[in-house]
Amino acid sequence: MAIQISPSILSADFARLADEAAAVSGAADWLHVDVMDNHFVPNLTLGLPVVESLLRSVPVPMDCHLMIEDPDRWAPAYAEAGAGSVTVHAEAARSPVRTLREIRGQGARAGLALNPATALDSYADLLPEVDMLLMMTVEPGFGGQRFLDLVLPKIRRARELAGARGGSVWLQVDGGITEETVERAAEAGADVFVAGSAVYTADDPAAAVRALRTQAEKAAG
Repeated sequence: MAIQISPSILSADFARLADEAAAVSGAADWLHVDVMDNHFVPNLTLGLPVVESLLRSVPVPMDCHLMIEDPDRWAPAYAEAGAGSVTVHAEAARSPVRTLREIRGQGARAGLALNPATALDSYADLLPEVDMLLMMTVEPGFGGQRFLDLVLPKIRRARELAGARGGSVWLQVDGGITEETVERAAEAGADVFVAGSAVYTADDPAAAVRALRTQAEKAAG
């Protein structure tokens, strides 16, 4: 499938979220929204009311990544609100099949995220319920971290599993994605790239998105 770029507003100016989203409109495929509750991860960001507000004012499809406890309870509401993609963590979901099906039932793509140390093959049987696998390439919780190369073998394995599904499962990577690391992730098989600092610390966020896409397409090709 085509390379997709999903800028993360975790690195954006929270006082100007609508403007920051507009800065990548036309260049980005998605707007990545990191929802953190200060329990599953040691950080607190934003929640459903902010997402609902953004959905009313931002033309870029919303890619909601729930780093929260009890995603089974909260995830369907993000899909119902209009998010195009909702991802829950395997480590937090108690009823992942039901939750993934509820997300799909609300018309969103259902994503399953795995932390760097979480074994992928333990969740291989869930692939029929998943539209996207998210491989965390940093420990979740904070932006600006360095890409963990130790995840590259797991990305390659995820690509093998996704390929067995006929290419219907997208493979997303999140954490430390820059022009220097995006090629390694693309070569390993990722096709959806979350980038925060690399986009929102740039003078021209849209140009940064285009540069990442070019690098990833070159490596994937």
